[in-house]
Amino acid sequence: MANKAPIDGYVNPMIPNPNGPNDAPIIIYGYTPHLALSALAVALFGLLLVLHSYRLYTTRLYAFSILLVFTTFCEIIGYAFRMRSSPPPVGNPYNVINFIVQYFFIVCAPVFLSAAIYTTLTSFIGAMSGENSAAAHQISPLGLSKKTILAIFITCDVVATIVQVAGAALIGVAESNRKSPDTPNNILLGGLAFQVFAFLVFLVLLFTFLRNSRNVRKATSLDDAGRGNALRMYITALVASSLLVYLRTIFRLAETAQGVMGYASSHEPFFGGLEFAPIVVAIALLGWWHPGRLVGKNGLLLR
Repeated sequence: MANKAPIDGYVNPMIPNPNGPNDAPIIIYGYTPHLALSALAVALFGLLLVLHSYRLYTTRLYAFSILLVFTTFCEIIGYAFRMRSSPPPVGNPYNVINFIVQYFFIVCAPVFLSAAIYTTLTSFIGAMSGENSAAAHQISPLGLSKKTILAIFITCDVVATIVQVAGAALIGVAESNRKSPDTPNNILLGGLAFQVFAFLVFLVLLFTFLRNSRNVRKATSLDDAGRGNALRMYITALVASSLLVYLRTIFRLAETAQGVMGYASSHEPFFGGLEFAPIVVAIALLGWWHPGRLVGKNGLLLR
């Protein structure tokens, strides 16, 4: 015991450490997670899982809908394990396994959401060009093919997520062993910085697509009163969801840049307002203004 470093981190004096084999000497979150937030998240993501499962059945827009079903499913698992980190008798906030599992699923879930957003962009490119290669080249940002757009950004998200999960897991191990978490935190920071940059590039391409498609809409029946208004509504939902995902990613970057036990990472309201809220609103927007109603089976743009 004499060789162990002193405890440096948050310990809740009202909750004794069980000191089990999977327990850290501190609460790695930097606070004790509230049961109410996690329970609310499980309930809301459960409702959104039902909504997107229904949209999958009715619109047959398989790639997009399956990705959103996976997103909500991962969020449910993540917040269920976060519930297990709430105060006793429900949970144990010192448990490292609960921390790592909740982090893994809550971080991985937006990857499926981002992939769904990428597929929506490519679906709009295909529908608005009538799957004509020349027209698609004119509309698509930088003339990129739909497959190229998906391959680039999905690969970027997968790489960034692997780095982030590895960094978070190493932070948990370091804290358990009372070692400095600075190096693992820098790994996590690198993954987040790469993700922020990649999604910023996507946003540039998305707005380029909107500019390119404006002339196409004016020159075709896509700009008639009914279809034009519907298209603008669904594009607005797509843009809003994309910006919410980006807001969440920027928060994660800023939080990690402050270091382990920094101000943002040690105050749960930041997590609730800038991690949970943007994602649940983004998924809800894409559930209500589901792109499958435009480009799915019997979609408005395909009639």
